[in-house]
Amino acid sequence: MKETSKPRRQLGLFDATMLVMGGIIGAGIFANPSEVAHRVHTPFLILGVWVVGGLFAMCGAFIWAELATRLPAAAGGQYVYLREAYHPAVAFVYGWGLLLVTQTGGMAAVAIIFASYFRGLTGAAWTESAVASVALLALTGINCFGARAGSNVQSALMLLKIGAIAALVMIGFAFGHGSFKSGALLGQPASFGLLKSIGAAMVPIAFAYGGWQTATFVAGEMRDVRRDLSRGLLMGVAGVVVLYVAVNVACLRVLGPTGLDATTTPASDVMRIALGERGAQWIAAGIAVSTLGFLSQSMLTAPRVYYAMASDGLFFKSVGKLSGKSGAPVVAIVLQGSAAIIIALSGTYGEILNFEVTVDFIFFGMTAASLFIFRRRNTGSETVNYRVPGHPFTTLLFVLSCAGIVVSAVIASPRNSTVALCIMLAAVPVYYFWTRFRCTHS
Repeated sequence: MKETSKPRRQLGLFDATMLVMGGIIGAGIFANPSEVAHRVHTPFLILGVWVVGGLFAMCGAFIWAELATRLPAAAGGQYVYLREAYHPAVAFVYGWGLLLVTQTGGMAAVAIIFASYFRGLTGAAWTESAVASVALLALTGINCFGARAGSNVQSALMLLKIGAIAALVMIGFAFGHGSFKSGALLGQPASFGLLKSIGAAMVPIAFAYGGWQTATFVAGEMRDVRRDLSRGLLMGVAGVVVLYVAVNVACLRVLGPTGLDATTTPASDVMRIALGERGAQWIAAGIAVSTLGFLSQSMLTAPRVYYAMASDGLFFKSVGKLSGKSGAPVVAIVLQGSAAIIIALSGTYGEILNFEVTVDFIFFGMTAASLFIFRRRNTGSETVNYRVPGHPFTTLLFVLSCAGIVVSAVIASPRNSTVALCIMLAAVPVYYFWTRFRCTHS
């Protein structure tokens, strides 16, 4: 196989927007409205925390958009921002966590969700692990044909995903005769307990809104990074915020806050009430497509981080090689797909989703803080065509919010958070072993 060292620039604004939305929207929006309603119980608070989460995500999009213009040639996105701002060891820890916890573990769990809906719709006799593995294997193969092929599949699935969510919203508004208005704004006196409940509600919201940063992983394959990636980040996140808030309004119209709190499958309940069992089957198909779209986006974007690590000499050299035919980091894609399949087959994926918020938001906060460093150094000042509005205040607010979400996640799930932090910190001795091994064998 002929190999090359430079990614092909073949993605545009539409691709960037679809990648941003695809990285955020998975199966969570079909289930997380009830997770939030378990923690806060009035319509004002339920919608309010979703709006706050949306504003938080928009702040993140603003920050990442400026970072994308300051380091426009950065294949690997967030990995490169951390490397350039702090130290290669920090970037290595991020990539390590991405491969072992946040990306492949999340992909395995989402693939199992897809498999459960697929089996329910088709009656397939295969186990969920087998169906999940086949889905991961197929998407791995598609993305080995290059970013263009992977992006086309991702964009098509994203449009189907938007259609499913739009149908849920329209049916909820058309058939929801209940009122979600309530005289009680908070449902309880303002207190530390209320703040703790709001903080707990922000954890599933933070998970649902997370993922916009993965579009930066393919910065090296965009035709005009400074324009298309920054605009795609803002347009994609804004579109997701509108969809998410609309879904919650629709669920409240049909189920009310009490009904939303009582269910674990709000989307299916809304469609069942409106259209009967056929409606529930339709939304099940929509959820299956949504999970498949998330997996497709993950397959396309995250391997570019492992490619960047290998290019830095911090991973096996073969991972940093690109196919001369497709221009894709085939070894990196196969590595990620294999890891996700192993986790899916092992059945040990169940609690990994609980790890993600803790690890992800530590690095979200550090990446956002890197903007202060880049501005002080005037990094990329000659290429900057976009600046974060309200900086330094909005950037500082985002960093502090990340810290608050990490604290809330630790309080809500101390055991899982501890395990996640231990896995993340285990990367530090591995990094120094790897760099010493590289030096002694160079």
